[in-house]
Amino acid sequence: MRVVALVPGSIDNQILFFATLDDLKRYYPHAQIDVVVEPKSKAAYRVSKSVHDVLTFDYKDRNSLADWGNFVGMIRDREYDVAIIVGQSWFVGFLMWLTGITTRIGYQGQGAVFLTHRIAPNLSQYVAKTYHDLLKPLKIDTDCPALSVNVPKIDIEWAQGEQKRLGVNETGFILINGGGASLDTTYPEENWRQIIEACQQKQPDLPIVVIKEANNQPLVKSLLQSCDNIQVTSPEDIGKLTAIIAGASLMLSVENSYLQLSIAVETYTIALLNSTESLKLLPTSEKVLTMTSHTGKVADISPQIVLEKIWGG
Repeated sequence: MRVVALVPGSIDNQILFFATLDDLKRYYPHAQIDVVVEPKSKAAYRVSKSVHDVLTFDYKDRNSLADWGNFVGMIRDREYDVAIIVGQSWFVGFLMWLTGITTRIGYQGQGAVFLTHRIAPNLSQYVAKTYHDLLKPLKIDTDCPALSVNVPKIDIEWAQGEQKRLGVNETGFILINGGGASLDTTYPEENWRQIIEACQQKQPDLPIVVIKEANNQPLVKSLLQSCDNIQVTSPEDIGKLTAIIAGASLMLSVENSYLQLSIAVETYTIALLNSTESLKLLPTSEKVLTMTSHTGKVADISPQIVLEKIWGG
């Protein structure tokens, strides 16, 4: 069986879909599973254990008719038996109908007329469960498994060397993921500074490591100037980043793609969220604690509340 899943969205959307892909592979171990994702999200599949091939298409771009025609031709040439459509796009549903794929699964809503199997989306539950419901037409009606990833050996070895470089390989460490995806999910440098200093006073032997990436360089620079004895790690790809997160004792995280990696490797995680709607992105787990802003801005969560979560659990 050849399956193609069309999964628009960012890296965190892809990781939330991993549970669906993994269960599909578990029930149909000989299936060839491909995904079609936006170019910015292809990197997520470095840590997937169930996908055969990753194809890219920019769903949100102003594609010409020729682009869409090439897309249909690419899908048709691969002779898929099943298409799983995660989004609710009338046009994508229409294009999958044009490909002639026999089994086309998606949600009720826009484009559903072009599907052979329609699922009513339960938008009040954990997002990974909503994705997993798409497997019901394939006779997979089980509970959604926990997110998991497969980190390449080379990335695990890199992370082991990085922990030695940072001097945290024998002590454990608190990892800070401070790069918000928007203004509403950004936590201020001054708040992070207060949290870091309080943690250092209470647990002086527990190192603190900050993740540096393209979107948070000003924050990291400010923290290095205002805080003593913090370490910085800057993994070059998602596999190495995942391995670093897996080695942490605790990750403090705002809402971005890296948060889902922490969930997948089962690192204890404290998540700062900007709304109760974001709770749907997280599972119910004793390893995940959340704080939700009542104003829609993560910046309004006080450092004291975060510290109470850290030390009080």
